[in-house]
Amino acid sequence: MTQATSPKPWPGKPTKKSSHPPQVAQPQKSNIDKIITDVIKPLDNLTDYGVRQLVEHAKIFGPELREQDLKARQIRKFLDAINQIKIKLAVSNFSEEIENDVILLKPKLAYATAKQESVTKLNAVLSIAIDRVHNKDDFERLVQMIESIIAYHKARDGN
Repeated sequence: MTQATSPKPWPGKPTKKSSHPPQVAQPQKSNIDKIITDVIKPLDNLTDYGVRQLVEHAKIFGPELREQDLKARQIRKFLDAINQIKIKLAVSNFSEEIENDVILLKPKLAYATAKQESVTKLNAVLSIAIDRVHNKDDFERLVQMIESIIAYHKARDGN
């Protein structure tokens, strides 16, 4: 007994009407987060991440985070913690206590990521950067990095 096969439709002719629009290939999102992490990972200190390169990366990364609907309020506690460390460093030297405060930024990022998926890429980049902070200069470079990303994030759409 042979099995009947259904006739093949004419090429380009739809077989069923669909209420859904045809799937259009979406342009691939930038992989700037991977590029940044690949640059930072081999560094011993964050100060080895050049300012020009940092700004060029932030110029792409900030708007991308905005497109992913990252809101500044979603990372507010993280930014507040950065500012507290900046205040401590203004009145004292970089110490083990301050280094611990820097390392403890990672759980704040993890918490923000758990609450909002749009923080994921920022978490990936900043977690690796935090691991490269070993002195005051490294911390200052981390602050420059964060401020640059947030500045370009806010500047996207003129806000």
